[in-house]
Amino acid sequence: MTDPKPNPTAGRCFEDFEVGAILRHPIGRTVSQTDNTWFTLLTANTNPIHFDTVYSAQTEFKRPLLNSCFTLALVTGLSVNDISRNAVNLGWDEVRMPHPVFEGDTIYAQTEILSKRESKSRPHQGLVEIKTIGFNQDGTVVLSYRRTILIYKRGYAPQIPQPVLKSQLKG
Repeated sequence: MTDPKPNPTAGRCFEDFEVGAILRHPIGRTVSQTDNTWFTLLTANTNPIHFDTVYSAQTEFKRPLLNSCFTLALVTGLSVNDISRNAVNLGWDEVRMPHPVFEGDTIYAQTEILSKRESKSRPHQGLVEIKTIGFNQDGTVVLSYRRTILIYKRGYAPQIPQPVLKSQLKG
């Protein structure tokens, strides 16, 4: 099923989702040692498999693994412009990581629209359930999850401010 494209700068609204549509998110992201180390330290994760090459060389992987919470955040982030720019995340379900991510991998994502319904308590919003898959440069799935978002209907999403330079103001 093809993907109806909304205004790319405005993001999708509830009406823009079609059950069964598969959206290939256009941006990939190569992850670095710095990404892995900073995220691991920011989250106080003391597992040396993420930052100690001598330690991780003793494991079956022989090198540091990318922090799995970073992978979840990255794949979610890759989908935001297409999926949840006008939404609030209600949660992740069925998070699976079938293959490790290593420093230097490039991660891509695609999302399938599973269901949608209008909100019973918020008339200007609806709920959309999705399944997102993250995969590396070889096409190997590294992450999958289901996610539910509460998203604005068209005409009700907050507007992104567009400030004007004082020098461009007339008057």
